[in-house]
Amino acid sequence: RIKEVCKTFKVNTIYHTAAYKHVPMVEENPFEAVINNIQGTKSCAEAAMESKVDTFVFISTDKAVRPTNIMGATKRFSELFLQSIASKDMTRMSMVRFGNVLGSSGSVINKFNEEIENENFVTVTHPEVTRFFMTVEESVNLILNASLMAKGGEIFLLDMGKPIKIIDIAKKMISLRGLELFDKTTNKGDIE
Repeated sequence: RIKEVCKTFKVNTIYHTAAYKHVPMVEENPFEAVINNIQGTKSCAEAAMESKVDTFVFISTDKAVRPTNIMGATKRFSELFLQSIASKDMTRMSMVRFGNVLGSSGSVINKFNEEIENENFVTVTHPEVTRFFMTVEESVNLILNASLMAKGGEIFLLDMGKPIKIIDIAKKMISLRGLELFDKTTNKGDIE
């Protein structure tokens, strides 16, 4: 079907964004993640090559760097697959790695906002967890620049500065709402 669409509409560039990206969901459904994230990428890339698409840009994640979860591993596997075929065809294969895109579906910021509003707690899986952040505009510019600059096989990333501790973000968001962090020792505060 992808080949048919590419040929019918003379597609020049594919921005491959389809993936299961929510870590808890992927951890609970590893086989589905492999089928969707790896096999889906393979199918799209092969269709692009067979249809003589000029450019193929794969959206990856910062979690693909030394992956510690299934989602990061499936994205890294897909990156390696695309790099292995990049020089074998005229289609320029490239990858972009995203951090946490502020305001996007599944962003930790959205999750925290929802929890603060509805649950009176914020879920932080581990106090030492850090994340890189980027805006929607930065992510779009990264994708467009990758499609223009790609020669084949490169991984493009945005300098997102230093990683930020998730717990610090949670505390700041609570404070910005005019609320106080719940203190178990004094049994006072608004948000646990």
